[in-house]
Amino acid sequence: MRHAMAIRRILTAEEPILRERTKRVSNFDSSLHRLLDDMLETMRDAPGVGLAANQIGVPLQVAIIEVDDKITELVNPQIVKGSGEQLDWEGCLSIPGYVAEVMRHDRVTVKARDRHGREFRTRGTELFSRALQHEIDHLNGVLYIDHLESLEELVRVSDAQEEVEEEAAAGI
Repeated sequence: MRHAMAIRRILTAEEPILRERTKRVSNFDSSLHRLLDDMLETMRDAPGVGLAANQIGVPLQVAIIEVDDKITELVNPQIVKGSGEQLDWEGCLSIPGYVAEVMRHDRVTVKARDRHGREFRTRGTELFSRALQHEIDHLNGVLYIDHLESLEELVRVSDAQEEVEEEAAAGI
């Protein structure tokens, strides 16, 4: 029997749990399945591309990503390989209203488990690579703003949108 999914409150940057390392999952049971289902519902409602469990107050190594209509559930994920570089805009559901340009690996390979405890590897490029790195950072208590030289690099989303539109109009 499936439970009704719940939309959970997304914590913001000042919450201490977002700065703590999360704990490994050892029980791949119905409570984990419920957590993953709620995370997907919460992320879609926000809306976002990824969500880590500690962003909803659960200190476990669990994250979910949805890119190009493909849902990737990650339990106890680890980056095992990264290469190349990409500089692109990044935002976070825990830092609403702001984005910044962040340097990330262009390609990553991640080892994780699924909701049933089966180990798998996934490779990411472009946005999926960025999302994998961003969510795994969360599980280690790291926010994307920690990759910036200064918080002055943060740009209000409305300003960033205007900048993109101006560049498009100028043919940049």
